[in-house]
Amino acid sequence: MRPSASSASGPSASAPVDGDPRRSRSPAEQFATTDSLSAYWRFYWAVADAQLARWLPEQPGRILDLSSPDFRGAQRAVASGHDVVTLLPSSDLALRPPLTLVNGHAPAARRLPPGRLRRVVGDSTFLTGFATGVFDGVIADNRVLSRHLATEASLTEIARVLRPGGRTLLCVDSVVLGMALLAEQDCWPELSFAPSADVLLVPWPDGSITRCFTAEQLSELLTDVGLELEWIRPRTVLSASTVEMMVPGDPHVLARLVEMELKASESDDYVGVHLLASARKPAAAG
Repeated sequence: MRPSASSASGPSASAPVDGDPRRSRSPAEQFATTDSLSAYWRFYWAVADAQLARWLPEQPGRILDLSSPDFRGAQRAVASGHDVVTLLPSSDLALRPPLTLVNGHAPAARRLPPGRLRRVVGDSTFLTGFATGVFDGVIADNRVLSRHLATEASLTEIARVLRPGGRTLLCVDSVVLGMALLAEQDCWPELSFAPSADVLLVPWPDGSITRCFTAEQLSELLTDVGLELEWIRPRTVLSASTVEMMVPGDPHVLARLVEMELKASESDDYVGVHLLASARKPAAAG
């Protein structure tokens, strides 16, 4: 099933800017930066935190986090008892502090002693500093694999460092977001081929380029590197404009929206600006 750009969960340009309903954010403005103070991004990261909490292994293990300092998942994994190695592009960068969760919408942390957090500077594309089969899980959230245009190479490395039976959680830009960005920049010839393109590279107004995926393409890439797909679903189904409209008026709405989102995203409808996937490395034979 191919994502549809007309879905209500696609990127919307009607989210207000700075509280002014007369101004609206373009897809590039809305999704280029993760402004944690805006209603939508508070909602987005609360959903991401709850999804990660559900995905983490029950038993403490060794986790590799490739998701960049903007991602708060490393602290969540450590609080759940896992030893986490987080890869940073520079020693000058620090992890963001954990997001303060509201109204108890995220699952309570397991009653386990906290794990250890180690920060390592390195290239998240080629994991040459790590031995084969040493991690129980690899987290590649925060669209990191969409910024690695040779995604196949990155996934091959992720599969290599996973132990047999280990799992990976990853988040990428979807074709829905890519088509919205192309339309915003009047790239009409490119837009007409976007839904059927084997590889869709999308320029952003700031000059950066990201790779966008359909669910089928992401599934094929995971299979090609020897991983078994567990599931693919949208990170969020609710549009930015819906969240921005509902959250400011009622402080208790955020928790209810997160609960609604977690149920809605379990469907087989792959619409949404970002796709979330979980895959497993097959256990060793015999």
